[in-house]
Amino acid sequence: MSSSVLSPAARLRALEPGWLRDPKVWRTEILAGLVVALALIPEAISFSIIAGVDPAIGLFASFTMAVTISVVGGRRAMISAATGAVALVIAPVNREHGLSYLIATVILAGVFQIVLGALGVARLMRFVPRSVMTGFVNALALMIFMAQVPEMRDVPWAVYPLIVGGLALMVFFPKVTKVVPAPLVAIVVLTVITVAAGIAVPTVGDKGELPSTLPVPGLPDVPFTLDTLATIAPYALAMALVGLMESLMTARLVDDITDTPSSKTRESVGQGIANIVTGFLGGMGGCAMIGQTMINVKVSGARTRVSTFLAGAFLMVLCIVFGPVVSDIPMAALVAVMVMVAVGTFDWHSVAPKTLRRLPAGETAVMVVTVVVVVATENLAIGVVVGTVTAMAVFARRVAHLADVTAVTDPDRTTVVYRVTGELFFASSNDLVGQFDYAGDPGKVVIDLSAARVWDASSVAALDAVETKYALRGKTVEITGLDQPSAQLHGRLSGELSAGH
Repeated sequence: MSSSVLSPAARLRALEPGWLRDPKVWRTEILAGLVVALALIPEAISFSIIAGVDPAIGLFASFTMAVTISVVGGRRAMISAATGAVALVIAPVNREHGLSYLIATVILAGVFQIVLGALGVARLMRFVPRSVMTGFVNALALMIFMAQVPEMRDVPWAVYPLIVGGLALMVFFPKVTKVVPAPLVAIVVLTVITVAAGIAVPTVGDKGELPSTLPVPGLPDVPFTLDTLATIAPYALAMALVGLMESLMTARLVDDITDTPSSKTRESVGQGIANIVTGFLGGMGGCAMIGQTMINVKVSGARTRVSTFLAGAFLMVLCIVFGPVVSDIPMAALVAVMVMVAVGTFDWHSVAPKTLRRLPAGETAVMVVTVVVVVATENLAIGVVVGTVTAMAVFARRVAHLADVTAVTDPDRTTVVYRVTGELFFASSNDLVGQFDYAGDPGKVVIDLSAARVWDASSVAALDAVETKYALRGKTVEITGLDQPSAQLHGRLSGELSAGH
């Protein structure tokens, strides 16, 4: 069969054997997975603290989310694990009702995500403007950096030269060789220095105790009643929406970085499956993890599902088999890695003076609003929603006056033709009614809409209002030039919107 008639999925499968036989790809994927696993440990422990659960709960979630999504997800090389956004949503459940209710919430959130994915919620991503996406990326970079600030406060002085040394290694080591990821080199070198020299600095072990066994499957110990469902459903729906928002935005970002497509619907359903699996294995749930995804894709150069799977697998191996060694990794090394990720993630071109001078003020305002809201709320999903609504308002304001009306009166003064040009919708149609000379026009009025398009009920109502105002003066109105969609909408709604007024 010709490759031109293969489906995208079939073409991807046809390409896979090539990279599977490439040792360079395997080396990149394996080392990327190891670096991500090391970076996941302190993050998962921190998010466990936010959710108010034992560190093992967050680590289990990171393990199961990464391994499961590597199989069922729609975006290759993207990392899913326990996240701060999800932790914030479900923390009240654990605080008020206990761990069993939290686990039940995670499972129900997974069910919601599967349903939302099947209903096509991923298609809503096309309504997210580029300015919001830029704000999302810049806010993400700021949040990654700000998350490292607490690790640099009230710490021994040795932490600062270690961070600087880690940054220097990641900047200059790639100039020597790119065979081994620079972040892994920085982690190993700084760990050896601190252990060999006996330097007392905060370590991964100080964040919490690492698990020593694999998670065990089980059902949450909650009553299977409508009261339980009513208790957890609001939190589960919030978790599902936040998780999907972050995951789909991250998938879109990785699409742009790698210049490869992904299935957003499969990713949505996959997130649900991963959360259900995580819940049954006693994890706190999660979603796509943007910082670790950037380490995997942008810093380490991973491109396949192998790195995602190995990130989760290595995480458990590191905790269970090499727990004492991992506990000695200085937090300074991981802080340096995440600072480098933040610098690399930020879209510096978007804030360059040359770009700001050329970009419309509304576009810049949307980007700034998105960044400010995300940083203020520490929630990427809220920032994206507010940014998108702001972009819609800016767009509506921009096109509200694009509907132009010009009048031509016949020489015999018996007919006037109004030619309407532009898009008629709720914003632009508001000014339409005031652009006609109801008292001075002759008895017959023609409204030519051949250069316009009627988009909504507001526009139909405005045209009805114009006809009514002329009718009150004994004048007739003829509407001409409607294209087929506009004519269908006008025919269906005209005369039905005034409610007798």
